[in-house]
Amino acid sequence: MPFWDHLEELRWRLIWSLVAVAVGAGAGFWLVTRFDVLGLLVAPIKPFLNGSRLKYLSPTEPFFITLKLALLTGFLMALPVVVYQVWGFLSPALKRQEKKVIVPSLYLGLVLFATGVAFCYRIVLPMTLKFTMGFQTESLEQSIVIGEYLGMVLNLLLAFGAVFEMPIVLMVLGAMGVVSPEFLASKRRHAIVIITVVCAVITPGDVVTVTVMMMVPLILLYEVSIYLCKLVYSRAAPEPAAVEG
Repeated sequence: MPFWDHLEELRWRLIWSLVAVAVGAGAGFWLVTRFDVLGLLVAPIKPFLNGSRLKYLSPTEPFFITLKLALLTGFLMALPVVVYQVWGFLSPALKRQEKKVIVPSLYLGLVLFATGVAFCYRIVLPMTLKFTMGFQTESLEQSIVIGEYLGMVLNLLLAFGAVFEMPIVLMVLGAMGVVSPEFLASKRRHAIVIITVVCAVITPGDVVTVTVMMMVPLILLYEVSIYLCKLVYSRAAPEPAAVEG
Protein backbone atom coordinates (compact mmCIF):
# COMPACT_ATOMS: atom_id res chain seq x y z
CA MET A 1 0.00 0.00 0.00
CA PRO A 2 1.07 3.63 -0.41
CA PHE A 3 2.49 5.44 2.59
CA TRP A 4 -0.67 7.43 3.37
CA ASP A 5 -2.78 4.27 3.24
CA HIS A 6 -0.49 2.73 5.85
CA LEU A 7 -1.00 5.77 8.07
CA GLU A 8 -4.77 5.55 7.61
CA GLU A 9 -4.73 1.87 8.57
CA LEU A 10 -2.55 2.61 11.58
CA ARG A 11 -4.92 5.38 12.68
CA TRP A 12 -7.95 3.09 12.61
CA ARG A 13 -6.15 0.29 14.40
CA LEU A 14 -5.12 2.73 17.14
CA ILE A 15 -8.70 3.94 17.43
CA TRP A 16 -10.05 0.41 17.79
CA SER A 17 -7.37 -0.35 20.37
CA LEU A 18 -8.28 2.73 22.41
CA VAL A 19 -11.97 1.85 22.21
CA ALA A 20 -11.20 -1.66 23.47
CA VAL A 21 -9.17 -0.24 26.37
CA ALA A 22 -11.97 2.21 27.25
CA VAL A 23 -14.60 -0.55 27.22
CA GLY A 24 -12.27 -2.80 29.21
CA ALA A 25 -11.71 -0.01 31.76
CA GLY A 26 -15.46 0.32 32.26
CA ALA A 27 -15.79 -3.42 32.74
CA GLY A 28 -12.72 -3.38 34.98
CA PHE A 29 -14.25 -0.68 37.20
CA TRP A 30 -17.34 -2.86 37.63
CA LEU A 31 -15.20 -5.90 38.47
CA VAL A 32 -13.02 -4.03 40.95
CA THR A 33 -16.02 -2.58 42.79
CA ARG A 34 -18.14 -5.72 42.52
CA PHE A 35 -15.47 -8.19 43.57
CA ASP A 36 -12.73 -7.73 46.15
CA VAL A 37 -9.80 -7.27 43.75
CA LEU A 38 -8.01 -4.95 46.16
CA GLY A 39 -8.41 -7.52 48.93
CA LEU A 40 -6.73 -10.10 46.72
CA LEU A 41 -3.68 -7.84 46.39
CA VAL A 42 -3.68 -6.97 50.09
CA ALA A 43 -3.91 -10.63 51.18
CA PRO A 44 -0.12 -11.32 51.13
CA ILE A 45 0.60 -8.58 53.68
CA LYS A 46 -2.31 -9.29 56.03
CA PRO A 47 -0.39 -11.81 58.19
CA PHE A 48 2.17 -9.07 58.94
CA LEU A 49 -0.27 -6.26 59.85
CA ASN A 50 -1.04 -7.55 63.36
CA GLY A 51 -4.79 -7.13 62.86
CA SER A 52 -4.61 -3.58 61.50
CA ARG A 53 -5.44 -2.30 58.00
CA LEU A 54 -3.52 -0.42 55.37
CA LYS A 55 -3.75 3.36 55.63
CA TYR A 56 -4.47 6.12 53.11
CA LEU A 57 -3.43 9.77 53.41
CA SER A 58 -5.86 11.60 51.12
CA PRO A 59 -9.69 11.54 51.01
CA THR A 60 -9.53 10.92 47.26
CA GLU A 61 -6.95 8.14 47.43
CA PRO A 62 -9.44 5.22 47.71
CA PHE A 63 -11.17 6.41 44.52
CA PHE A 64 -7.93 6.79 42.59
CA ILE A 65 -6.71 3.41 43.83
CA THR A 66 -9.94 1.88 42.50
CA LEU A 67 -9.53 3.76 39.22
CA LYS A 68 -5.94 2.58 38.86
CA LEU A 69 -6.95 -1.04 39.38
CA ALA A 70 -9.83 -0.59 36.94
CA LEU A 71 -7.52 0.77 34.24
CA LEU A 72 -5.03 -2.04 34.76
CA THR A 73 -7.79 -4.67 34.70
CA GLY A 74 -9.32 -3.06 31.64
CA PHE A 75 -6.01 -3.04 29.80
CA LEU A 76 -5.50 -6.71 30.54
CA MET A 77 -9.00 -7.49 29.31
CA ALA A 78 -8.46 -5.44 26.14
CA LEU A 79 -5.01 -6.89 25.51
CA PRO A 80 -6.25 -9.59 23.06
CA VAL A 81 -7.87 -6.88 20.91
CA VAL A 82 -4.76 -4.71 21.05
CA VAL A 83 -2.52 -7.64 20.11
CA TYR A 84 -4.88 -8.51 17.25
CA GLN A 85 -4.69 -4.94 15.90
CA VAL A 86 -0.90 -4.90 16.16
CA TRP A 87 -0.71 -8.29 14.48
CA GLY A 88 -3.04 -7.19 11.68
CA PHE A 89 -0.81 -4.20 10.98
CA LEU A 90 2.54 -6.03 11.10
CA SER A 91 1.70 -9.47 9.70
CA PRO A 92 1.76 -8.47 5.99
CA ALA A 93 5.46 -7.64 6.38
CA LEU A 94 6.36 -11.04 7.86
CA LYS A 95 7.34 -14.21 6.08
CA ARG A 96 5.21 -17.34 6.31
CA GLN A 97 7.78 -19.11 8.49
CA GLU A 98 7.89 -16.16 10.88
CA LYS A 99 4.09 -16.16 11.14
CA LYS A 100 4.08 -19.88 12.00
CA VAL A 101 6.38 -19.16 14.92
CA ILE A 102 4.89 -15.90 16.18
CA VAL A 103 1.23 -17.01 16.30
CA PRO A 104 1.79 -19.96 18.71
CA SER A 105 4.27 -17.88 20.69
CA LEU A 106 1.52 -15.38 21.52
CA TYR A 107 -0.46 -18.07 23.34
CA LEU A 108 2.65 -19.46 25.02
CA GLY A 109 3.62 -15.94 26.06
CA LEU A 110 0.29 -15.51 27.80
CA VAL A 111 0.83 -18.74 29.72
CA LEU A 112 4.36 -17.74 30.72
CA PHE A 113 3.24 -14.27 31.83
CA ALA A 114 0.49 -15.76 34.01
CA THR A 115 2.99 -18.28 35.41
CA GLY A 116 5.42 -15.50 36.35
CA VAL A 117 2.69 -13.48 38.06
CA ALA A 118 1.41 -16.52 39.97
CA PHE A 119 4.95 -17.51 41.00
CA CYS A 120 5.57 -14.00 42.33
CA TYR A 121 2.22 -13.79 44.12
CA ARG A 122 2.43 -17.20 45.78
CA ILE A 123 6.13 -17.47 46.63
CA VAL A 124 8.22 -14.34 46.07
CA LEU A 125 5.89 -11.66 47.45
CA PRO A 126 5.24 -13.33 50.85
CA MET A 127 8.96 -14.04 51.27
CA THR A 128 9.83 -10.44 50.36
CA LEU A 129 7.33 -9.02 52.84
CA LYS A 130 8.49 -11.36 55.59
CA PHE A 131 12.11 -10.33 55.04
CA THR A 132 11.64 -6.57 54.67
CA MET A 133 9.17 -6.25 57.55
CA GLY A 134 11.30 -8.26 59.95
CA PHE A 135 13.76 -5.44 60.72
CA GLN A 136 13.62 -3.06 63.72
CA THR A 137 10.30 -4.42 64.95
CA GLU A 138 11.25 -3.55 68.54
CA SER A 139 11.85 0.13 67.77
CA LEU A 140 9.47 0.92 64.89
CA GLU A 141 5.70 0.77 64.49
CA GLN A 142 4.32 0.05 61.05
CA SER A 143 1.95 2.43 59.29
CA ILE A 144 1.86 1.16 55.72
CA VAL A 145 0.12 3.29 53.10
CA ILE A 146 -1.98 1.59 50.44
CA GLY A 147 -0.52 3.63 47.57
CA GLU A 148 3.09 2.71 48.29
CA TYR A 149 2.25 -0.91 48.96
CA LEU A 150 0.13 -1.31 45.84
CA GLY A 151 2.82 0.28 43.67
CA MET A 152 5.42 -2.17 44.98
CA VAL A 153 3.14 -5.19 44.50
CA LEU A 154 2.09 -4.29 40.96
CA ASN A 155 5.64 -3.50 39.88
CA LEU A 156 6.87 -6.80 41.28
CA LEU A 157 4.07 -8.82 39.66
CA LEU A 158 4.54 -7.16 36.27
CA ALA A 159 8.33 -7.54 36.48
CA PHE A 160 8.07 -11.29 37.07
CA GLY A 161 5.48 -11.64 34.32
CA ALA A 162 7.73 -9.74 31.91
CA VAL A 163 10.95 -11.62 32.64
CA PHE A 164 9.15 -14.95 32.22
CA GLU A 165 8.60 -13.91 28.58
CA MET A 166 12.30 -14.44 27.83
CA PRO A 167 11.86 -17.77 25.96
CA ILE A 168 9.28 -16.19 23.66
CA VAL A 169 11.48 -13.23 22.82
CA LEU A 170 14.52 -15.40 22.07
CA MET A 171 12.43 -17.89 20.09
CA VAL A 172 11.02 -15.13 17.86
CA LEU A 173 14.49 -13.64 17.39
CA GLY A 174 15.77 -17.08 16.46
CA ALA A 175 12.96 -17.55 13.94
CA MET A 176 13.87 -14.20 12.36
CA GLY A 177 17.54 -15.17 12.20
CA VAL A 178 18.67 -12.44 14.60
CA VAL A 179 20.18 -14.90 17.10
CA SER A 180 21.23 -18.51 16.75
CA PRO A 181 21.14 -21.33 19.33
CA GLU A 182 24.94 -21.56 19.13
CA PHE A 183 25.21 -17.89 20.03
CA LEU A 184 22.87 -18.30 23.01
CA ALA A 185 24.75 -21.36 24.23
CA SER A 186 28.10 -19.60 23.95
CA LYS A 187 26.80 -16.62 25.95
CA ARG A 188 25.36 -18.76 28.75
CA ARG A 189 27.79 -17.45 31.39
CA HIS A 190 27.12 -13.85 30.39
CA ALA A 191 23.38 -14.51 30.55
CA ILE A 192 23.66 -15.92 34.08
CA VAL A 193 25.52 -12.78 35.21
CA ILE A 194 22.87 -10.53 33.64
CA ILE A 195 20.06 -12.59 35.18
CA THR A 196 21.71 -12.30 38.59
CA VAL A 197 22.00 -8.51 38.32
CA VAL A 198 18.41 -8.14 37.11
CA CYS A 199 17.08 -10.35 39.90
CA ALA A 200 19.04 -8.41 42.52
CA VAL A 201 17.61 -5.12 41.22
CA ILE A 202 13.93 -5.97 40.83
CA THR A 203 13.54 -8.13 43.96
CA PRO A 204 13.59 -6.01 47.14
CA GLY A 205 14.31 -8.96 49.37
CA ASP A 206 16.91 -11.27 50.81
CA VAL A 207 19.73 -11.99 48.37
CA VAL A 208 19.99 -15.57 49.56
CA THR A 209 16.29 -16.38 49.31
CA VAL A 210 14.17 -14.09 47.12
CA THR A 211 16.83 -13.32 44.51
CA VAL A 212 17.79 -16.98 44.19
CA MET A 213 14.11 -17.93 43.95
CA MET A 214 13.91 -15.76 40.85
CA MET A 215 17.31 -16.71 39.43
CA VAL A 216 16.64 -20.45 39.31
CA PRO A 217 13.51 -20.34 37.09
CA LEU A 218 15.08 -17.70 34.83
CA ILE A 219 18.19 -19.80 34.26
CA LEU A 220 15.96 -22.77 33.48
CA LEU A 221 13.93 -20.59 31.11
CA TYR A 222 17.14 -19.55 29.37
CA GLU A 223 17.98 -23.19 28.75
CA VAL A 224 14.46 -23.71 27.42
CA SER A 225 15.02 -20.69 25.17
CA ILE A 226 18.08 -22.33 23.65
CA TYR A 227 16.08 -25.47 22.89
CA LEU A 228 13.16 -23.54 21.38
CA CYS A 229 15.52 -21.38 19.35
CA LYS A 230 17.19 -24.51 18.04
CA LEU A 231 13.85 -25.83 16.83
CA VAL A 232 12.69 -22.72 15.03
CA TYR A 233 16.16 -21.77 13.81
CA SER A 234 16.69 -25.13 12.12
CA ARG A 235 13.28 -24.86 10.49
CA ALA A 236 13.94 -21.32 9.35
CA ALA A 237 17.29 -22.19 7.83
CA PRO A 238 17.17 -22.17 4.03
CA GLU A 239 17.30 -25.52 2.37
CA PRO A 240 20.45 -26.24 0.34
CA ALA A 241 20.06 -25.68 -3.37
CA ALA A 242 19.79 -28.80 -5.52
CA VAL A 243 22.92 -29.69 -7.47
CA GLU A 244 22.29 -29.64 -11.16
CA GLY A 245 23.67 -32.62 -13.05
